[in-house]
Amino acid sequence: MPGRRAQPILLCLPAGLPENPAVSPSPRKTAIEIIRRLQKAGFTAFWVGGCVRDFLLGRQPQDFDIATEARPEQIEGLFAQTIAVGRKFGVMVVVEGGHNFQVATFRAEAEYADGRRPGRVTFADARADALRRDFTINGLFYDPLSKRTYDWVGGAVDLKAGIIRTIGVPEERFAEDHLRLLRAVRFAAQLNFQIEPHVSAAIQSLAPRIQAISAERVRDELLKLFAPPHAARGLALLRNSGLLEYILPELAATISCEQSPDYHPEGVVFEHIRLMLEKLPKSCPESLPWAVLLHDIAKPVTATRDAQTGAIHFYGHEKVGAVMAGEILRRLRFPRRQMDEIVVCVKNHMQFKDAREMRKATLRRLLLRETFPTELELHRLDCLASHGSLEIYDFLVEQAEELKKKPAIRPPLLTGRDLIALGMTPGPALGALLNDVREKQLAEELKTRREARAWAKRKLGGETG
Repeated sequence: MPGRRAQPILLCLPAGLPENPAVSPSPRKTAIEIIRRLQKAGFTAFWVGGCVRDFLLGRQPQDFDIATEARPEQIEGLFAQTIAVGRKFGVMVVVEGGHNFQVATFRAEAEYADGRRPGRVTFADARADALRRDFTINGLFYDPLSKRTYDWVGGAVDLKAGIIRTIGVPEERFAEDHLRLLRAVRFAAQLNFQIEPHVSAAIQSLAPRIQAISAERVRDELLKLFAPPHAARGLALLRNSGLLEYILPELAATISCEQSPDYHPEGVVFEHIRLMLEKLPKSCPESLPWAVLLHDIAKPVTATRDAQTGAIHFYGHEKVGAVMAGEILRRLRFPRRQMDEIVVCVKNHMQFKDAREMRKATLRRLLLRETFPTELELHRLDCLASHGSLEIYDFLVEQAEELKKKPAIRPPLLTGRDLIALGMTPGPALGALLNDVREKQLAEELKTRREARAWAKRKLGGETG
């Protein structure tokens, strides 16, 4: 069967949710108090969805969502501060204890026309509200006062078995909201679950529909999908689901892109990227997984093979890749600052192989880049997922530690205003002289502002030095 029918009767699990000491008590206690106030006013109310799922798995919920029979105006009357984020859908935000809690009226939905929103919403009971949700593991309801779990959709069984299954017929659930195609993959990766075969087949069949979803919604799912420690499995699932070629076709092109076995015994570019994601540290900057995903994105379009030796080359792939990375990140509506950081990492990642041969000033410019920590970690992962040597990485770590002992190196000795005060007019020549001063500072040929001013003054007077 493509989907299982909802339980004909209310299923209660008296054991309730286990206490989780890792969870911050403040949001949890406040979420309990919201339930208490709603029930005291005579309304049925539950915690719902992801927080119930995460508690049962022993994980820390990111937030607490609440479903109730109370209508929006009744919710407003019970709480001092509310935000009507979706009144016609019965969705309110209650602000309590410095935290936001989504409190939604039980509802049923119908007439999905755009693959995202229902055309008709009717307020309903808890069972109908459960049946409208996406996956069985997200359809569990919990009463923190009676400590009882309510399951109309078979979510408890699937949670125990580690299965991602839609509530009802997969094709119908995915037709209602095409983003669920990607959400199924994301949940499978995050939770290390298997996607039920009928659900998997439906995703592969309907994969092109993901193109109808806004870039922002897709981006937000991908950020979660490619977060450690499940990023590598997320990439593999995205490929197997058929979604990769519609969401990141440039990345799909790396699947068949061969590399020189001398430097990349792991094989094709896609496998190299997957291995890098597998080695991501559990705690890392949000930009790092994307620097990994995109650092070799231009290899398929720059690949050449030597006619005589058969060697494979990717000349300039880092520069072409930086342009491609920028286009991909703009398409996905990434914030400008994060996009710039990732593009810099892609553009510069081939510089590291020459670190030992760099002039002192050039090396220090690299070490002082704002993005250096992310670039360095990208280099480490790049090495581990290919030849395995960390000689250059260790050298750069050592040089970075040495540089920390020279705090005077960091701020430039002179600014544009200093050169203007010496008689220069703004323009290219001023910028060039500033750069020369900085080079000599980084090479420790100029160590004080006085020395720098004197050297610049001599240069302006036509002297050499």
